[in-house]
Amino acid sequence: MIRARLEGDRVVVTVRGELDLDSAEQLQRALHGALGAAVGGIDLELDGVAFCDCSALNVLLGARERGLDEGKTIVVHTVSRAVGRLLELTGTGTLFDAPGPHGHAPGPADGAPGPTAAVAVGRRADAPGEGVVHDLRVEVVRLRRALQTRPVIDLARGIVMASFGLGVEEAWRVLALASQNAGVPLHRLAQDLVGAVQGGQPAGAAHEEVAAAAATVRSEAAAAALDGGTDRTDG
Repeated sequence: MIRARLEGDRVVVTVRGELDLDSAEQLQRALHGALGAAVGGIDLELDGVAFCDCSALNVLLGARERGLDEGKTIVVHTVSRAVGRLLELTGTGTLFDAPGPHGHAPGPADGAPGPTAAVAVGRRADAPGEGVVHDLRVEVVRLRRALQTRPVIDLARGIVMASFGLGVEEAWRVLALASQNAGVPLHRLAQDLVGAVQGGQPAGAAHEEVAAAAATVRSEAAAAALDGGTDRTDG
């Protein structure tokens, strides 16, 4: 559920429920509409979000980039544990002056800028120099490019887990090893694998590399288990 209300020159957007690949488009429409209606920017209330993945974070980064272009800001005022953890792990919380994973908003006592500092971005009276704003935009673009690949990588990981009966860590190891052996970036390998599965295409080079990597990971796991069993027997 996404609700928006106008408060002064800003729009407060309250989000509840789950933010994932299925709801990303709805979130994007809501934020774009809020940016259009706001003069100063958007204040986000995310403490009611039970789940949040990288596809939703990518939407937030895209909206922030658009806001910077329009001289507006997007500030995260409240977060749930799920949102706070994702922002913490990706290091993107400071881009929204977001509170920590437990909902605590950093203030002057924490050595971090408060919400007023974030609101000042893009405003003439207190705005940082053009060089700082440019650096922020470059940072956002880089983060967007990095995070855009995460949903397809997550899908590829799920495919590997289902196809070979592997756990999360083992599936990541398979994808990383297959990418290394094939000499292609991880996101490109994931795109090829997901495309083949979704399009019903025959197994190609990507699937062969993944299958070979899965065999290697299984062998390593079996060897580690055997060594562990031997050590326990000897002990």
